[in-house]
Amino acid sequence: MTEKMTAEIVKSILKKRDRDSAKWDYGSVLLMAGSPGMAGAAVLCGKGALRAGAGLTRYAAPPELIPILQTAVPDIMCRERGAISPSDGYDCAAIGPGLGDHREDAQIIYRFLHEYDGRIVLDADGINDIVRYGMQEDLRSSCADIIVTPHMGEAARLLGIQRAEDREKCAVGIAEMYGVTAVVKGPGTITASPDGRVRMNTTGNPGMAAGGTGDVLTGITAALFAQGYSAFDAASSAVFIHGMAGDRCAARLGEAGMCASDLPVEAALALKYIIESEKE
Repeated sequence: MTEKMTAEIVKSILKKRDRDSAKWDYGSVLLMAGSPGMAGAAVLCGKGALRAGAGLTRYAAPPELIPILQTAVPDIMCRERGAISPSDGYDCAAIGPGLGDHREDAQIIYRFLHEYDGRIVLDADGINDIVRYGMQEDLRSSCADIIVTPHMGEAARLLGIQRAEDREKCAVGIAEMYGVTAVVKGPGTITASPDGRVRMNTTGNPGMAAGGTGDVLTGITAALFAQGYSAFDAASSAVFIHGMAGDRCAARLGEAGMCASDLPVEAALALKYIIESEKE
Protein backbone atom coordinates (compact mmCIF):
# COMPACT_ATOMS: atom_id res chain seq x y z
CA MET A 1 0.00 0.00 0.00
CA THR A 2 1.31 3.45 -0.93
CA GLU A 3 1.76 5.80 2.02
CA LYS A 4 1.25 9.53 1.51
CA MET A 5 4.02 11.61 3.06
CA THR A 6 3.07 14.22 5.65
CA ALA A 7 4.93 16.63 7.88
CA GLU A 8 4.00 14.39 10.82
CA ILE A 9 5.79 11.41 9.26
CA VAL A 10 8.89 13.50 8.57
CA LYS A 11 8.82 14.88 12.13
CA SER A 12 8.63 11.33 13.51
CA ILE A 13 11.79 10.44 11.54
CA LEU A 14 14.01 13.46 12.13
CA LYS A 15 15.79 14.03 15.43
CA LYS A 16 16.56 17.32 17.14
CA ARG A 17 20.24 18.11 17.56
CA ASP A 18 21.97 17.24 20.81
CA ARG A 19 23.30 20.33 22.57
CA ASP A 20 26.57 18.47 23.16
CA SER A 21 27.51 17.64 19.58
CA ALA A 22 30.06 18.42 16.88
CA LYS A 23 30.19 18.42 13.09
CA TRP A 24 31.30 14.77 13.08
CA ASP A 25 27.94 13.82 14.57
CA TYR A 26 26.02 14.98 11.47
CA GLY A 27 27.69 13.08 8.70
CA SER A 28 30.46 13.64 6.18
CA VAL A 29 29.33 14.02 2.57
CA LEU A 30 31.35 13.72 -0.61
CA LEU A 31 29.82 15.51 -3.60
CA MET A 32 31.11 14.24 -6.93
CA ALA A 33 29.43 16.90 -9.00
CA GLY A 34 30.11 19.49 -11.69
CA SER A 35 32.17 19.68 -14.87
CA PRO A 36 33.30 22.56 -17.11
CA GLY A 37 30.19 24.54 -18.01
CA MET A 38 28.13 22.87 -15.25
CA ALA A 39 29.65 24.20 -12.05
CA GLY A 40 26.21 25.48 -11.07
CA ALA A 41 24.93 21.93 -10.55
CA ALA A 42 27.68 21.35 -7.98
CA VAL A 43 26.95 24.68 -6.28
CA LEU A 44 23.23 23.88 -5.97
CA CYS A 45 23.89 20.37 -4.72
CA GLY A 46 26.35 21.64 -2.13
CA LYS A 47 24.01 24.31 -0.83
CA GLY A 48 21.25 21.71 -0.56
CA ALA A 49 23.51 19.49 1.55
CA LEU A 50 24.57 22.35 3.82
CA ARG A 51 21.04 23.58 4.42
CA ALA A 52 19.86 20.05 5.26
CA GLY A 53 22.40 19.80 8.06
CA ALA A 54 25.42 17.90 6.73
CA GLY A 55 28.21 18.19 9.28
CA LEU A 56 31.16 18.12 6.90
CA THR A 57 30.97 18.38 3.12
CA ARG A 58 33.63 18.09 0.43
CA TYR A 59 33.56 18.49 -3.34
CA ALA A 60 35.37 16.08 -5.65
CA ALA A 61 35.78 18.34 -8.65
CA PRO A 62 37.92 18.95 -11.74
CA PRO A 63 40.81 21.31 -10.87
CA GLU A 64 39.47 24.12 -13.07
CA LEU A 65 36.21 24.16 -11.07
CA ILE A 66 37.80 24.37 -7.64
CA PRO A 67 38.28 28.20 -7.61
CA ILE A 68 34.64 28.63 -8.67
CA LEU A 69 33.31 26.29 -6.00
CA GLN A 70 35.54 27.69 -3.23
CA THR A 71 34.22 31.16 -4.03
CA ALA A 72 30.55 30.20 -4.52
CA VAL A 73 30.32 27.89 -1.49
CA PRO A 74 33.14 28.69 0.95
CA ASP A 75 31.59 26.36 3.56
CA ILE A 76 32.65 23.33 1.51
CA MET A 77 36.18 21.97 1.07
CA CYS A 78 37.40 20.87 -2.35
CA ARG A 79 39.57 18.05 -3.57
CA GLU A 80 40.61 17.13 -7.09
CA ARG A 81 38.35 14.38 -8.35
CA GLY A 82 41.16 12.11 -9.46
CA ALA A 83 42.56 12.04 -5.90
CA ILE A 84 39.46 10.71 -4.15
CA SER A 85 39.21 7.13 -2.97
CA PRO A 86 36.28 4.98 -1.81
CA SER A 87 38.33 4.25 1.31
CA ASP A 88 38.49 7.88 2.44
CA GLY A 89 35.74 7.36 5.03
CA TYR A 90 32.77 9.44 3.86
CA ASP A 91 29.37 8.69 5.38
CA CYS A 92 27.68 9.37 2.04
CA ALA A 93 28.87 9.93 -1.51
CA ALA A 94 26.50 11.85 -3.80
CA ILE A 95 27.42 11.27 -7.42
CA GLY A 96 26.06 12.77 -10.61
CA PRO A 97 24.86 16.38 -10.73
CA GLY A 98 26.49 18.15 -13.67
CA LEU A 99 29.06 15.41 -14.37
CA GLY A 100 28.58 15.26 -18.12
CA ASP A 101 29.92 12.29 -20.07
CA HIS A 102 33.52 11.55 -19.10
CA ARG A 103 34.93 8.02 -19.02
CA GLU A 104 37.21 8.83 -16.09
CA ASP A 105 34.16 9.73 -13.98
CA ALA A 106 32.52 6.43 -14.92
CA GLN A 107 35.65 4.66 -13.73
CA ILE A 108 35.35 6.38 -10.34
CA ILE A 109 31.68 5.35 -10.13
CA TYR A 110 32.72 1.76 -10.91
CA ARG A 111 35.24 1.86 -8.05
CA PHE A 112 32.65 3.17 -5.60
CA LEU A 113 30.18 0.45 -6.59
CA HIS A 114 32.83 -2.22 -6.00
CA GLU A 115 34.96 -0.88 -3.15
CA TYR A 116 32.65 1.28 -1.03
CA ASP A 117 30.23 -0.20 1.51
CA GLY A 118 28.81 3.09 2.78
CA ARG A 119 25.92 5.16 1.44
CA ILE A 120 25.60 6.45 -2.13
CA VAL A 121 23.11 8.79 -3.81
CA LEU A 122 23.15 8.44 -7.60
CA ASP A 123 21.55 11.19 -9.67
CA ALA A 124 21.63 12.64 -13.19
CA ASP A 125 24.80 11.65 -15.06
CA GLY A 126 25.69 9.26 -12.26
CA ILE A 127 22.62 7.28 -13.34
CA ASN A 128 23.28 7.87 -17.03
CA ASP A 129 26.82 6.51 -16.67
CA ILE A 130 25.43 3.29 -15.19
CA VAL A 131 23.55 2.69 -18.46
CA ARG A 132 26.05 4.38 -20.79
CA TYR A 133 28.95 2.22 -19.63
CA GLY A 134 27.00 -0.98 -18.94
CA MET A 135 27.32 -1.00 -15.14
CA GLN A 136 23.81 -2.30 -14.38
CA GLU A 137 25.11 -5.53 -12.86
CA ASP A 138 27.69 -3.58 -10.85
CA LEU A 139 24.88 -1.47 -9.41
CA ARG A 140 22.84 -4.57 -8.62
CA SER A 141 25.69 -6.38 -6.86
CA SER A 142 27.18 -3.40 -4.98
CA CYS A 143 27.63 -3.71 -1.21
CA ALA A 144 26.84 -0.02 -0.80
CA ASP A 145 23.46 1.21 0.46
CA ILE A 146 22.21 3.12 -2.57
CA ILE A 147 19.52 5.68 -3.39
CA VAL A 148 18.90 6.47 -7.05
CA THR A 149 16.93 9.60 -7.99
CA PRO A 150 15.95 9.41 -11.67
CA HIS A 151 13.41 11.45 -13.57
CA MET A 152 11.13 9.46 -15.85
CA GLY A 153 13.58 9.40 -18.77
CA GLU A 154 16.43 8.13 -16.60
CA ALA A 155 14.06 5.62 -14.99
CA ALA A 156 13.23 4.21 -18.43
CA ARG A 157 16.94 3.78 -19.17
CA LEU A 158 17.54 1.92 -15.92
CA LEU A 159 14.62 -0.36 -16.65
CA GLY A 160 15.70 -0.90 -20.26
CA ILE A 161 12.40 0.26 -21.70
CA GLN A 162 11.62 2.78 -24.41
CA ARG A 163 9.24 4.98 -22.46
CA ALA A 164 8.21 5.21 -18.80
CA GLU A 165 4.65 6.29 -18.04
CA ASP A 166 3.70 5.03 -14.56
CA ARG A 167 5.90 6.67 -11.91
CA GLU A 168 5.04 4.24 -9.12
CA LYS A 169 5.51 1.18 -11.31
CA CYS A 170 8.92 2.52 -12.38
CA ALA A 171 10.06 3.20 -8.81
CA VAL A 172 8.97 -0.23 -7.59
CA GLY A 173 10.55 -1.88 -10.65
CA ILE A 174 13.91 -0.16 -10.16
CA ALA A 175 13.94 -0.93 -6.43
CA GLU A 176 13.24 -4.61 -7.11
CA MET A 177 15.58 -4.92 -10.10
CA TYR A 178 18.63 -3.34 -8.46
CA GLY A 179 18.02 -3.72 -4.72
CA VAL A 180 18.18 0.05 -4.21
CA THR A 181 15.88 2.75 -2.88
CA ALA A 182 14.37 4.45 -5.91
CA VAL A 183 13.08 8.03 -6.06
CA VAL A 184 11.30 8.67 -9.35
CA LYS A 185 10.88 12.44 -9.59
CA GLY A 186 7.95 14.46 -10.86
CA PRO A 187 4.49 15.49 -9.62
CA GLY A 188 3.78 13.20 -6.66
CA THR A 189 7.36 11.89 -6.54
CA ILE A 190 7.45 8.22 -5.59
CA THR A 191 9.99 6.66 -3.23
CA ALA A 192 10.19 2.86 -3.28
CA SER A 193 12.23 0.55 -1.09
CA PRO A 194 13.53 -2.88 -2.16
CA ASP A 195 11.46 -4.40 0.67
CA GLY A 196 8.26 -3.21 -1.02
CA ARG A 197 7.43 -0.03 0.91
CA VAL A 198 6.23 2.92 -1.18
CA ARG A 199 5.70 6.58 -0.30
CA MET A 200 4.13 9.28 -2.46
CA ASN A 201 5.11 12.88 -1.92
CA THR A 202 2.46 15.52 -1.24
CA THR A 203 4.48 18.74 -1.48
CA GLY A 204 5.81 20.71 -4.44
CA ASN A 205 4.38 22.69 -7.34
CA PRO A 206 4.93 23.41 -11.07
CA GLY A 207 7.37 26.21 -10.25
CA MET A 208 9.88 23.48 -9.45
CA ALA A 209 9.91 22.37 -13.09
CA ALA A 210 13.15 24.24 -13.67
CA GLY A 211 16.80 23.38 -14.18
CA GLY A 212 18.78 22.71 -11.03
CA THR A 213 15.98 21.75 -8.65
CA GLY A 214 17.02 18.09 -8.80
CA ASP A 215 20.58 19.03 -7.89
CA VAL A 216 19.31 20.66 -4.69
CA LEU A 217 17.32 17.50 -3.91
CA THR A 218 20.44 15.37 -4.31
CA GLY A 219 22.24 17.50 -1.73
CA ILE A 220 19.36 17.36 0.74
CA THR A 221 19.08 13.58 0.30
CA ALA A 222 22.81 13.05 0.80
CA ALA A 223 22.81 15.18 3.97
CA LEU A 224 19.98 13.21 5.58
CA PHE A 225 21.43 9.87 4.45
CA ALA A 226 24.84 10.79 5.90
CA GLN A 227 23.22 11.61 9.25
CA GLY A 228 22.28 7.97 9.64
CA TYR A 229 18.66 7.85 8.58
CA SER A 230 17.68 4.78 6.57
CA ALA A 231 17.72 5.07 2.79
CA PHE A 232 13.92 4.96 2.59
CA ASP A 233 13.39 7.51 5.37
CA ALA A 234 16.18 9.81 4.17
CA ALA A 235 14.96 9.79 0.57
CA SER A 236 11.25 10.25 1.25
CA SER A 237 11.90 12.92 3.90
CA ALA A 238 14.27 14.78 1.56
CA VAL A 239 11.65 14.79 -1.18
CA PHE A 240 9.03 16.17 1.21
CA ILE A 241 11.35 18.90 2.54
CA HIS A 242 12.44 19.81 -1.00
CA GLY A 243 8.80 20.11 -2.11
CA MET A 244 7.89 22.13 0.96
CA ALA A 245 10.78 24.47 0.17
CA GLY A 246 9.33 24.83 -3.33
CA ASP A 247 5.92 25.65 -1.91
CA ARG A 248 7.44 28.31 0.32
CA CYS A 249 9.24 29.78 -2.70
CA ALA A 250 6.03 29.80 -4.75
CA ALA A 251 4.17 31.60 -1.97
CA ARG A 252 6.88 34.26 -1.81
CA LEU A 253 7.89 34.65 -5.46
CA GLY A 254 5.20 32.96 -7.55
CA GLU A 255 5.62 29.74 -9.50
CA ALA A 256 6.84 31.48 -12.66
CA GLY A 257 9.55 33.52 -10.95
CA MET A 258 11.13 31.02 -8.58
CA CYS A 259 14.36 29.17 -9.45
CA ALA A 260 16.53 26.39 -8.05
CA SER A 261 18.87 28.72 -6.17
CA ASP A 262 15.90 29.93 -4.09
CA LEU A 263 15.35 26.44 -2.67
CA PRO A 264 18.24 25.73 -0.24
CA VAL A 265 17.43 28.46 2.31
CA GLU A 266 13.73 27.62 2.11
CA ALA A 267 14.64 23.97 2.71
CA ALA A 268 16.38 25.02 5.94
CA LEU A 269 13.26 26.93 6.99
CA ALA A 270 11.05 23.95 6.09
CA LEU A 271 13.25 21.72 8.26
CA LYS A 272 13.02 24.21 11.11
CA TYR A 273 9.24 24.33 10.83
CA ILE A 274 8.88 20.54 10.79
CA ILE A 275 11.27 19.83 13.65
CA GLU A 276 10.05 22.62 15.91
CA SER A 277 6.31 22.22 15.27
CA GLU A 278 4.23 20.64 18.00
CA LYS A 279 2.70 17.24 17.36
CA GLU A 280 -1.04 17.37 17.06
